[in-house]
Amino acid sequence: MGAKVMERFPAGAPRGSWPAEEYAARLRAEGQPATVVMDLKADDFLVVVPACEEE
Repeated sequence: MGAKVMERFPAGAPRGSWPAEEYAARLRAEGQPATVVMDLKADDFLVVVPACEEE
């Protein structure tokens, strides 16, 4: 099973700002099972959803 990256956010957001979590929450409110993961090499937070079988 794979995942599709919906958006990426730099890890250096201002203190108290969680843009990746906020974006994932909006996707979850729309019914998509979004999760936030960390890309350590790129120092980014990724918002991912499970990939569809047809992709």
